[in-house]
Amino acid sequence: SSFMSGGDLSCGTASAPFQSSRSSIVTTMPFASSKSSIGHVQPFTSAKSGIVSLPTKTPRAVPEAMATTEKVIAIGTSTGGTQALEVVLRSLSSTTQGIVIVQHMPEKFTAAFSARLNSICDLEVLEAKSGDRVLPGRALVAPGGKHMTLNRRGAQYFVEVFDGPPVNRHRPSVDVLFRSVARFAGANALGIIMTGMGGDGALGLKEMRDHGAQTIGQDEASCIVYGMPQEAKKLGAVDREISLHAIAPAITDFCKQ
Repeated sequence: SSFMSGGDLSCGTASAPFQSSRSSIVTTMPFASSKSSIGHVQPFTSAKSGIVSLPTKTPRAVPEAMATTEKVIAIGTSTGGTQALEVVLRSLSSTTQGIVIVQHMPEKFTAAFSARLNSICDLEVLEAKSGDRVLPGRALVAPGGKHMTLNRRGAQYFVEVFDGPPVNRHRPSVDVLFRSVARFAGANALGIIMTGMGGDGALGLKEMRDHGAQTIGQDEASCIVYGMPQEAKKLGAVDREISLHAIAPAITDFCKQ
């Protein structure tokens, strides 16, 4: 099981024994609409004024209903990931293609984590709920205790958030997300596996690569725990390994291709 490291909130869900079934949860698990009442934007307090306010972002020039996302960036991480994600997301502009993220984290922590990132990043960072569109300038974080998958309706990508048994002892699971990205985005995706204990995401990243996606693994020197990237590398799922601080530039380059 995963555990917290150096104040990191990341951890795995171990509420049920690991099942070794090879069947794809993406194709067999019925999608359940999230009924969660957790809001997407959490209030935060200004250090200068002490006034509680809501984070806001500049409205997009293109109405959401008309926008099209051609590319998707999928990121999976665990132990050490909260700090690593902050480094990456803070370095990205609001024009970055849509991002979907699984960070192993307990239920109820992901809302505050997403809100904090939203307040310090140019990107709009939200805790995901079913039906949320994957749009340029937006990063969707899987809620703790739920799985998240990518889906597609015509030219529009969106996510589904649903209950289900833990996969690789985790819920959310990186493998569940990555396998859905392989299925619905194929060669239009970039998969990134970052610091974390265990092997969640390795098989899913391999599936993404097999479907034509570009794939990146965080290198050992910059990982808090070189577990997930190492397992992915062993499977031949990683096109290239790069340092943490090179990940954001790699994402920007992918978006320009």
